[in-house]
Amino acid sequence: MFERMLIGRIENRVTVGLVSFVLIMVFLGWAAINEGGRMQAFQVMEEARSIEQGAMSFAANCTSCHGLDGRGLAGKGPALNNPQFFGHDFFPEITRQISTLNTEKTLITTERNDAATTDARKAEIDARITEIDSEIATLNADREAQIPDLIAKGYDPARFNRLTNLGWVGTRDSFVLTTLIHGRPVSVNYWPQPMAAWSQTAGGPLRMDQLEDITAYIINWDKGDEWTLDDLYAVQQFALEPVDGAPLEEQIRILQESGGVLPEKVGTNVQEIVANLAEFTGDPVRGDALYHGGQTSQFGNTLACSGCHIQATNGTGPMTDGTLTRASTERLNESQFAGYTAEQYLIESIVNPAAYIVPGYSNVMLATFGDQLSYQDLADLLAYLETTG
Repeated sequence: MFERMLIGRIENRVTVGLVSFVLIMVFLGWAAINEGGRMQAFQVMEEARSIEQGAMSFAANCTSCHGLDGRGLAGKGPALNNPQFFGHDFFPEITRQISTLNTEKTLITTERNDAATTDARKAEIDARITEIDSEIATLNADREAQIPDLIAKGYDPARFNRLTNLGWVGTRDSFVLTTLIHGRPVSVNYWPQPMAAWSQTAGGPLRMDQLEDITAYIINWDKGDEWTLDDLYAVQQFALEPVDGAPLEEQIRILQESGGVLPEKVGTNVQEIVANLAEFTGDPVRGDALYHGGQTSQFGNTLACSGCHIQATNGTGPMTDGTLTRASTERLNESQFAGYTAEQYLIESIVNPAAYIVPGYSNVMLATFGDQLSYQDLADLLAYLETTG
């Protein structure tokens, strides 16, 4: 009797063990089957968090050159929220035809250069190359005729992929991140302010995780095949090529207009600037054009102040309307501005913006305007600001 009971207990334990083992295996199998989906959901959540953090970092650090919406600022910095940056071709059929013609041209040019090619065949090839060049010119003209306003703004439909234009063979993500880390110091040759190195390892203010978040935010603008011409028309500043000759041409123009002597830069010494400005009479109309990017400074720089200082609403910086009134009735009440005039305060705000940060705003204004403005430029800007109330 006792033996049967013992055997029964052992059998029950074995049964329980087998059932438990089977349940554990079923659970592990279920977990393994669903691991991919779980990890995918986790990755999506992490990417969304990175994009959100990147949006905040972009707003705080990048908008003064690339615009609040990433579509660039005229004369300041190129658009990133831009079909051209993401390589979208609005005229793929024309591009295909041109590519086919160029391939044919390369092949027959190689044939022409072959020592075995007869003179008669060379004549045929020369005639065909002339035809190909004419066909390509016609295709390019047809394409450009469809978007003349964009051509005038600097868009080249034949160079629709920013990375290809630069010869970049890596991914778009790596291009953005590398540019953020190291900057583009040579861009000072064709932009008023070079792209700075933002990584702390290069002396910048941002950690690597912050740079990766900004990269994720920028890449998230890609619409794939859903880009429209409206998106292209929304671009405020297209990228400039390092080979552009405009900066050198602009310097030559300045020298010619000034009789071979460049105007004096105002620098950053506020007291000295105030004293020297007494010799200049400001033109508010020209100051308006300077402020809104419609005219360059005497050094060929586009200021585009209105990109951050929107006319009637606060943006990255305080609104334009009421600038003089706020300077007189609010800022000069601060103890640090004892003895200042409104003009002196405005001058310091322009050439040394970090001296005082208006509460609620970040220090994102360029600190190089003293090197971009002549005394006449500054006098004109101040004359315009006096008209804003």
